[in-house]
Amino acid sequence: MAKKTSTIPVIDLFAGPGGLGEGFSRYPLEGGKRFKIGLSIEKDPSAHKTLTLRAFFRQFEEGKAPDEYYQYLRGEILKDELYGAFPAQAKAAEEEAQLLTLGKQDPNKLIQRKLRCTDHWVLIGGPPCQAYSLVGRSKILGGIKREPDETEEVFNRRRLATFDGDPRHQLYREYLAIIGKHWPSVFVMENVRGILSAKHNGERIFPKILKDLSNPAEVFPGKRRRYKYRIYSLTVPSDGNPLEQEPSDFIIHSEQYGIPQARHRVILLGIRDDLDCGKIPLLKPCGQRTVEETISDLPKLTPGVTKQNGMRAYDALAELLDVSLSRGASGDFFDFEVIHRLERAIKNARRREDRGSRYKSLEEPLDDWWFGDPKLNGVCNHETRSHIKEDLWRYAFASCYAEQTGASPQLRDFPKALLPNHANVKEAIRGQKFGDRFRVQVANRPSSTITSHISKDGHYFIHYDPRQYRSLTVREAARLQTFPDNYFFEGTRTSQYHQVGNAVPPLLAYKIAGVVSKLIDSIT
Repeated sequence: MAKKTSTIPVIDLFAGPGGLGEGFSRYPLEGGKRFKIGLSIEKDPSAHKTLTLRAFFRQFEEGKAPDEYYQYLRGEILKDELYGAFPAQAKAAEEEAQLLTLGKQDPNKLIQRKLRCTDHWVLIGGPPCQAYSLVGRSKILGGIKREPDETEEVFNRRRLATFDGDPRHQLYREYLAIIGKHWPSVFVMENVRGILSAKHNGERIFPKILKDLSNPAEVFPGKRRRYKYRIYSLTVPSDGNPLEQEPSDFIIHSEQYGIPQARHRVILLGIRDDLDCGKIPLLKPCGQRTVEETISDLPKLTPGVTKQNGMRAYDALAELLDVSLSRGASGDFFDFEVIHRLERAIKNARRREDRGSRYKSLEEPLDDWWFGDPKLNGVCNHETRSHIKEDLWRYAFASCYAEQTGASPQLRDFPKALLPNHANVKEAIRGQKFGDRFRVQVANRPSSTITSHISKDGHYFIHYDPRQYRSLTVREAARLQTFPDNYFFEGTRTSQYHQVGNAVPPLLAYKIAGVVSKLIDSIT
């Protein structure tokens, strides 16, 4: 049986900015931490910088990070100054967070060094999901153009061959190869729910992944040890045989477990078959947390305005008062209750320009065990984007519509004067596609899924408060993903959005870590 006072090493593959690792690293153990991140591997340079900074933060006991860390977050000192002040911790962080591309660079020696004299350890991570997600599949196939002399049959075969040949289909094998060489006691693998329906060479991918994860030695023969794995759902009782479970059993609906976001992801729990863990604990559902509960205390900000040089955001918004909004998209008279609400919102909107910054102080210290940090007394990465004037109008209208109706509007619900000048607007009005082009995060519900698309534009991530008439900041998105306020995202703002959108919610990972901790305690 594993000692309940022992710290369990964790290897994190495809780590992104570190959402899974953050949750595991914060799980408590008698005044310390139950899990220690031994190695985090990520190929994106900006996400790797974020990982390294967080690894540096974790070198210090909880609540004892140095003042220099917070000075860096506020932009008062450079990173070289921070790391130079604490060279031992900086070196340990750089050894933990590795910039590697799995499939091209071999991490096995690094992993082996981290696992010396270790009885039990945990592998976590989520192979990149672009080839499995519905949006990713659409992008891959949409980028293939039909040649002028190409028949439809030949074109379709070429599209399918290109999709099947995408190397991202096989990245789970890099995860599998680590299992088959180092044999973790437990693994946790995350992916998008689109993996359940994805096909490769005409066959569904998910059953093959389950089969391979259950018996890695069959995929990589010649190993001295030939363990198998039982694979469990974290929400539905099972006997560990994944092929006898419904694929949907492996979907975790994050909003049911205290995450303020309707994020639905496939998460697999694997346990080595020579370990007897007894009954498998499950995640415990709890009350839902809303968008407003999660981000309402953050500093109120105004957006920027593009294509109108020097124009103040409020002046751009106020021009909407002179626009006739009497008819809806379908030509019918519009609901004037929403219009009256919009007029009041414009008159009460923030007039003082404040677009935020790298660091913003909070009016009151945040008393929250997960998000707050009294030494920070503020938030990072809280800065607004710029939008064209007409989009500011649409954002304000959409927010008022949600306040009035409790739902985000479809494009057919917009006044005719606010419709975008896009080729497929008529189809959207008829409800055929892209009807939800502008999506408000409704205040009294969990948010919709925060995805990497948030890095492109803010149309799907409109703030619920019409008096701010803008899209979410990186910090607001990070709050909805449950990153603590002292978690700083490196890189350009576009990269920061991308990192947040691709991450696993750390609070969900924390709860999964609790399940894994109980499992390891029960091993006989």
